Amino acid sequence: MDELVGESRSAGSAVTSLSERRRPSQSEAEAAVRTLIEWAGDDPDREGLVGTPGRVARAYKEFFAGYREDPAAVLGTTFEETEAYDEMIVLRDIRLESHCEHHIVPILGSAHVGYLPAGRVVGISKLARLVEVFAKRMQIQEALTVQIADTIQEVLEPRGVGVVIRAAHQCMTTRGVRKPGVSMVTSRMLGSFRDDPSTRREFLSMIGGDRGLPNEG
Repeated sequence: MDELVGESRSAGSAVTSLSERRRPSQSEAEAAVRTLIEWAGDDPDREGLVGTPGRVARAYKEFFAGYREDPAAVLGTTFEETEAYDEMIVLRDIRLESHCEHHIVPILGSAHVGYLPAGRVVGISKLARLVEVFAKRMQIQEALTVQIADTIQEVLEPRGVGVVIRAAHQCMTTRGVRKPGVSMVTSRMLGSFRDDPSTRREFLSMIGGDRGLPNEG
C-alpha cells in the first residue's frame, strides 16, 4: 500500500496542516534521480553513479524527516514543579541544518530560543528537537522562525517567546550569486519579548546581541 504524506504548510501557522497525498515509491524516487543525472549530462549507469539514485532517495528521507513528525507533540511533556521559577529560559547556538524550498540546497546556521515560563517548563533538549523537526522540511528562513516561536507559544503558553535564527544560504554561496560569508538573520518576538523592551534587550544580550543580531530598534 502506498504511503500517504502530509503537505502544505502555512508560513503563519505553527503546525503543518496535513492533507493526504500519495508518496511516490522508492523506485519512483530513484527513477527521478536517474532522470536528473541524465539531464545534468552524465550516465547514471556508469560505475560511480550506479548506486547514487538509491543513496539520494535515502538521504532525502533523512533530510526531510520533519514532515513525518508532529512539532506540538515534541513539547508535549512539561514540568510544573519548578519552585515557581519565572525567569527567562534560553537555549542558544542550536545547530540548524535545513533546505531552501526554492532550490533544495542547504541552509546552515544556528538558532537561539528563549521563553518566559508561566508555570510550565519543558526539557531543553525538546527545544532543540523542535528546531530540528521544522528544519527537516523544505523551508524559507522567515517561515521557519515563525513556526518555532508560534509552536512554543501555543503549546507552552508562556509569557513571551523569542526566536532568532542566523544562517547562510547555499543558494547564494554556491550558485551564480557567490557571496561567501553572507548570512541572514531573522527574529520572532511574542508576548513580553515584543512588548517589553527590557525583556527583549535581556534576551538579545544573552544570545550575543553584539554579534550582528537584531537589537531594539
